[in-house]
Amino acid sequence: MTTAITIGMIIIYVAIMMGIGVYTARQTRSVSDFVLGSHSVGSWLTAFAYGTSYFSAVVFIGYAGQFGWTYGVSAAWVGIGNALLGSLLAWIVLGRRTRIMTQSLGAKTMPEYFEKRWNSKGLKIAAALIVFVFLIPYTASVYNGLSRLFNMAFQIESEGAYKIIIIVMALLTAIYVILGGYAATAINDFIQGIVMLLGIIAVIVAVILNNGGFSEAIISLSQIPAEGSAMQGPFVSFFGPDLFNLLGVVILTSLGTWGLPQMVQKFYAIKTGPAIKQGAIISTIFAFVVAGGSYFLGGFGRLYEGQIEYAANGTPIYDSIIPTMLSTLPDVLIGLVIVLVLSASMSTLSSLVLTSSSTLTIDFINGNIIKNMSEKKQLVWMRGLLVVFIAISALIALFQYHSSVVFIAQLMGYSWGALAGSFLGPFLWGLYSGRISKASVWCSFAVGVGLTAVNMGLALSGGTPLIASPINCGALCMILSLVIVPVVSLFTPAVPFQIKPPTPESAIDREYDRELAQEELESATVSAAADV
Repeated sequence: MTTAITIGMIIIYVAIMMGIGVYTARQTRSVSDFVLGSHSVGSWLTAFAYGTSYFSAVVFIGYAGQFGWTYGVSAAWVGIGNALLGSLLAWIVLGRRTRIMTQSLGAKTMPEYFEKRWNSKGLKIAAALIVFVFLIPYTASVYNGLSRLFNMAFQIESEGAYKIIIIVMALLTAIYVILGGYAATAINDFIQGIVMLLGIIAVIVAVILNNGGFSEAIISLSQIPAEGSAMQGPFVSFFGPDLFNLLGVVILTSLGTWGLPQMVQKFYAIKTGPAIKQGAIISTIFAFVVAGGSYFLGGFGRLYEGQIEYAANGTPIYDSIIPTMLSTLPDVLIGLVIVLVLSASMSTLSSLVLTSSSTLTIDFINGNIIKNMSEKKQLVWMRGLLVVFIAISALIALFQYHSSVVFIAQLMGYSWGALAGSFLGPFLWGLYSGRISKASVWCSFAVGVGLTAVNMGLALSGGTPLIASPINCGALCMILSLVIVPVVSLFTPAVPFQIKPPTPESAIDREYDRELAQEELESATVSAAADV
């Protein structure tokens, strides 16, 4: 019965998703249409696109499971941090300025922003390669989270069936993104976001009721000791048994969005004016419910310690915790959860593959390998690279699932650490200050990629990593990026900027010009200060 209900819900979901892809394909005629939806996406669609790209099976299966197990209900602080720092503050600080700066510079991607902001083709090429390489492990982690859930729902044991699941998910992602580009992902993200909001609330209520209600569940959880801690009731305490490492998770998962190209690019496409303020509120509420709910749910994972999977050395297989909790739900809820996580993951996958393929085409191949690519040829290359990127990610997911190298959370830690550790400082400081040097951007790239790669290499080779936790390593890379950029800029030549208005050709551009009048005064002040 569970299988029939779940399959029926999945078929309906896939049919809607493919229909949207076909519908939006008619409106996708140029590179701007494919990558940015022609800069005309409204607040609700952008906010939901931001939220659904932010939270996927990686959060719901990997992070909620691992950190709920480690920190108990205090893991909900991660979700609160995601809402306030990763959503609200990110929209306030980055949203409007990013929209205006990138349209003024004519930048469609983050690497193109680096090139035009600092007049450096080398920065663009380096950033494009960083994006392509380090988005792959993140995509692989999304596939793994989905596969864990499908295993729970359909009791899949054979390797062949698992491979089929990975391949089908990859094909579905490729089809609707290839058809409709950003417009398809934005509309799908809105529908997927509604499913996520309703689904997470229903799941939390069901799991708590299965454990005797909220009071009974909290009492049971309070009686479980934490390894190496003398604290009483550590998993129901306000900050949990390990506040320092909990803070590292908050920083990685919240501050990281400020430097991730697939997240920041949502601000390139939004309408200006009230849409950004509205989007900030919608996105924050979405994060509170979805992220806060996911981590809060994971906090009760220890109540299932006799049912989850364990590795040969006795370590819990963290990625099995949430699926184990969900396996006790009624049939209809299991089907809803499958669609919930499928929705969250497909939206994240579409955002990742679109960002990677567009970046590699626009910033690396065009003008370097192939000179003067036409719009039509760029679209062909982007769609072709979508397939390549998805295939590589699926292969990594297949390998990682059958190994004990890393869990989902670690894959995401490596990816976010390198990307946000490289881009966060240059992107943020470059938006607001005319005193930032090109050398400081190179230094940030080197530290973000270098520290992550060395730490990852040591861990995968069986050595002792510089920083034991990939999560803390990623958080450190982000903080270093924010510090390195202004410090290095004090001793190296600055590259000032000036916002230039585009030629008004539409109502969107006219609205943009009204905001530009205020921004030009700011820009002139910044540039003058940089020249002093």
